[in-house]
Order: sequence, then structure tokens, then C-alpha cells
Amino acid sequence: MNVDVNYLAVFLAAVSSMVVGSIWYMPAVFGRSWMKLTGVKMDKKMGGSQAGVTYGLTFVASLLTAFVLAHVSFIAHKFYGNSFLSDTVQTAFWLWLGFTAARLLVHDLFEFRRKKLTLLNAGHELVTVLVMALIIGAMGV
Repeated sequence: MNVDVNYLAVFLAAVSSMVVGSIWYMPAVFGRSWMKLTGVKMDKKMGGSQAGVTYGLTFVASLLTAFVLAHVSFIAHKFYGNSFLSDTVQTAFWLWLGFTAARLLVHDLFEFRRKKLTLLNAGHELVTVLVMALIIGAMGV
């Protein structure tokens, strides 16, 4: 079976993850809580090259996530045969639950992180993949 992927949808989904993250971690939304829970101080600014590497690698990771979501959603759609949008959203949820939320929980338990931080980060990842799924699912293959 050939797996068809809409590369424009993957790119836009990756961009959406940057938008979701910038909104989620704004001080007025969850940014203050996140900074308090992690001890990150925003008074320290990233240097130009450090910011470039950080945001560049974040975008590459987002592209990879969006590509895998599109790939697995295509396979799920061939199996379930619902609307592509529905199959993509459901696939995103199950991938998030099994791979992101579960693994994040394990790491946070062993690192003795606060439950609030785990919930905050897991919530961010859920919203991120669901927005990606909406874009990929709506644009189709």
C-alpha cells in the first residue's frame, strides 16, 4: 500500500504547532504558571544563535510530528473508512494518549515533577496534535 501525504497540510500543521505554543505559553494564558512550575526565568533572553537553534529544532520536530500524524492517519482512514477528518482527529488523540501523555507521565514521575506541570504540558501537546489533525484532516491527501 502506498501512503499518500499532503505535504502542504504537514507544513501548515507544523506552523500551527508554533502558533499554539506561542499562545499556550503566553504569560496571560499558562506562561506564568509554567515559569513558576519549571523555574524558568524570562528575564534571561536567548541569544540570536541559541534562539535560532531552539526554534529551528522545534519546527523540525513539529514537521516530523505532523508527517507521522498524516502518515498514520492515512493508514487509519484506509482501515476505518470514516471521513478523513474524523479518522485523523481520532488518530491524533490515540497517538497523543499512548505516546505523548503516557511517556511524559513516566518521565515526570521519575523526575518528581509537579502534577500541575505534567497536566499543563500534556494539555499543550493534546491541543497541538488536535489542531494539527484538524488541518491535516480538513485538507485531505
